[in-house]
Amino acid sequence: MITIQPRSVNADPVHRTVGDAMEAAGPQLGDDMTIEVALAVMAGARAGHLLVRDEDGLCTGLITQGRLAAVRDSAAYTDRVRLRDVLGERGPVTSPVTTIAEAEHAMRYRRLAAVPVVDEQGSALGVLALTR
Repeated sequence: MITIQPRSVNADPVHRTVGDAMEAAGPQLGDDMTIEVALAVMAGARAGHLLVRDEDGLCTGLITQGRLAAVRDSAAYTDRVRLRDVLGERGPVTSPVTTIAEAEHAMRYRRLAAVPVVDEQGSALGVLALTR
């Protein structure tokens, strides 16, 4: 079974929200950065994922080290591939006021291990990750 590990163990399980369980946002890069830059930032931060921002600083999605490595190792890869080319449209995000049950259901349905948590304007606040 996959569950979300809450940050606050004292929170009422019925009313616990994504804001109670999210982790710090961690490394973030602009969507115009290359795959190589993103992999270097991840390695330096010892992170398995990073958040991607558009030119306005709004979160456009989350990308994993595994996904970037797969793109880099593909036959179509060039050093001109940008994060925006890999992400495509704005990725799934969640709100800090969403209940953990709702977020967990959506993540399972979409088969996501982690999702960015954003505020009303679209700025990244953190990351919600599933644990096994």
